[in-house]
Amino acid sequence: MTPFAEVIGNPIAQSKSPTIHNFWLEKLGIAAEYRATCVTQAELPHYLAKRQADPAWRGCNVTMPLKLAVMPLLSSLDTAATRIGAVNAVYPAFDRLLTGTNTDAAGFLEPLGTVLAERHLFRMARVMGAGGAARAIVAALTGHGMVIVLAARDPAKARALLDELDPGGEHHAASLDHFADPTDFVFDDRDGCLDLVVNASPLGMHGQPPLAFDFSHAPPGSIAYDIVTDPLATPFLAAARAAGLKTIDGLAMLIGQAAAAFEIFFGAPAPRNFDAELRKLLTQ
Repeated sequence: MTPFAEVIGNPIAQSKSPTIHNFWLEKLGIAAEYRATCVTQAELPHYLAKRQADPAWRGCNVTMPLKLAVMPLLSSLDTAATRIGAVNAVYPAFDRLLTGTNTDAAGFLEPLGTVLAERHLFRMARVMGAGGAARAIVAALTGHGMVIVLAARDPAKARALLDELDPGGEHHAASLDHFADPTDFVFDDRDGCLDLVVNASPLGMHGQPPLAFDFSHAPPGSIAYDIVTDPLATPFLAAARAAGLKTIDGLAMLIGQAAAAFEIFFGAPAPRNFDAELRKLLTQ
């Protein structure tokens, strides 16, 4: 009876999670496996009941479109899932009661750890998108004193998300179109300001149009962060590098959130000293 975990969603064939987790299991010599299983929203209650009764099942990552749908089917939510309002990992806790958590926020913040540990005069993030990933990102950044400008096709949706996740915060909602055209706005260029520009939308993925973002909207010294993983070298990041900005690609968040889930599922820290080898494997 081989222990296993998996990622669920619909569609799921494109997921890189099995590659990541099975790579770590092999490096650690753990006799377990990680799978990808297509589960529709209608199938979700039956899936969870079946897995809960299977002693070999260690849990699952949850991807689109199930991150919200899974919540009412669980026995409990931890602090992260409650704060973000979405679940990306489920695991059997005491008496195999199903608990939901969210590792997206921790995964997103991981490559920013050094810069966030510094003190700043001001911190602002321009976040593009208002979907499930943006929920985790906004929750993570507001917890680190960031003022958020959240841009969406529907600014009212962005405003509602900000009010839900950080009521009373001095954040701003905008239309995605606002960032498409050049601006001559004069930004604060003092040392000690931290500015992020984050693509938290699917724009730029294969099959999607690129994100229309003019980097005249990015203050000097900004960090551009794109959570898209396919392709890894997005037009957004290419434009950021052309503007002389530091960049973070989507594998950073993907690997970071997977590491947090791996420890929950398999009881051992992910062997992060092999990150370079893992990145090479994921980009072949």
